Amino acid sequence: MSIDLKAARKFTESTARLLERHQLAVLLDDAPIQPVLTALKAYQNSDGGFGHALEPDVRCPGSQPAAALSALDVLIDVAAGDDPMITELADWTATIAHPDGGLPTVLPSAAAHPHAPWMAPDTAAGFFTYALAARLWRLGVRHPWLDKATAWCWNQIDAIENPAGYTVKCALEFLDAVPDPVRAAAAIERFRPAIRADGTVPVEGGIENEHIKPLDLSPRPAAPSRELFGDKMIEADLERLEGEQLGDGGWDFHFLHFSPGQTVEWRGLVTLAAIRTLRTHGRV
Repeated sequence: MSIDLKAARKFTESTARLLERHQLAVLLDDAPIQPVLTALKAYQNSDGGFGHALEPDVRCPGSQPAAALSALDVLIDVAAGDDPMITELADWTATIAHPDGGLPTVLPSAAAHPHAPWMAPDTAAGFFTYALAARLWRLGVRHPWLDKATAWCWNQIDAIENPAGYTVKCALEFLDAVPDPVRAAAAIERFRPAIRADGTVPVEGGIENEHIKPLDLSPRPAAPSRELFGDKMIEADLERLEGEQLGDGGWDFHFLHFSPGQTVEWRGLVTLAAIRTLRTHGRV
């Protein structure tokens, strides 16, 4: 099986945001990364955080943890590990963290603006702590907040019982990135019971049969989390991903489409992600 890369490019050019269009050019054409960084900078606020619907589910202009996560994904994607936005973002993260390093899931500024139902303000520390810590470790950052957050993550993992949904995904991201391979390998086994026989993790409260797929749980070959998934399972999921390209050239996402803008923006993001994942695994 193979994808129609020409159609995927056309879909991206006609539908995706400028940011994703520049990222695709870097991925496929070895284009310079500066246009990506310039486009990303437009989403940054004066406090160092990111907003303005960079993460399409939270559409407020103010800085949000979800948008911070999206910004770091872009910086990782183009290998911009020395960009000043990283330190600025880490500094902002420290200002919203709880004393123990845990991060709120959604800040109160989201309430006055359109947002997905699952992105209502919630100041309790949650799974974004794992995810943001993971990305800073992948970027090689050293920051006082990251030290606190790493301790928070280990404490949560050591005490975790019956992990589910996006907690599993984000915790595995942390364990794949934290520079403590022996401890991480042992901790990864704590999440095996949460994974169904087909390699998926259900999402409670989502749309019908919403679940997180193996390549979303462990997107990188040779990552420690790959121990939870056999080679046949990964190959089957790659074939599934190839087969989900739609007639317009793009991919769709498998959670609630709550607004036209969110739908268009997420489709651009998941199309870029699909091409990246397939390329990483030698399918493109």
